[in-house]
Amino acid sequence: MGKEIERKFLVINDNWRGQSAAVNYRQGYLSLDMDRVVRVRVNGQRGYLTIKGKFKGYSRPEFEYEIPHDDALELLSTLCIQPIMEKKRYIVEHRGVRWEIDEFLGENSGLVIAEVELQEEDQCIDLPDWVGREVSHDPRYFNSNLILKPFKHWKTA
Repeated sequence: MGKEIERKFLVINDNWRGQSAAVNYRQGYLSLDMDRVVRVRVNGQRGYLTIKGKFKGYSRPEFEYEIPHDDALELLSTLCIQPIMEKKRYIVEHRGVRWEIDEFLGENSGLVIAEVELQEEDQCIDLPDWVGREVSHDPRYFNSNLILKPFKHWKTA
């Protein structure tokens, strides 16, 4: 079984910039059921279908499959819940740990989140100086929820 162990943090400054080139992501959701989210994603010329289960702690089941790019584009435009999410992703290494920094666009503009995938739930990580408050368990920051209630419509972050 596939498993994802992930923690999310707000990014509080730009000290990470310049360490990585951005990759543009477009993603949409076929299902937003919190017990099973089904996502379609395009990054570059690659398409993916991802199925994620419900979180238990920092872990959840995850299954990701590469699909033809044209199929992913068709799914995004015809079957995915609208609007489609757009973001720029940067990969930054910090003390041997790979961080994915997502700079959201469109309705979620202004939101920047750093995610780190872990090997174990209790794995110790050294937080970079650009990492702020942890939001791993705050459902407002789940990408699937940002489709329904975008960041720009929040009263406070």
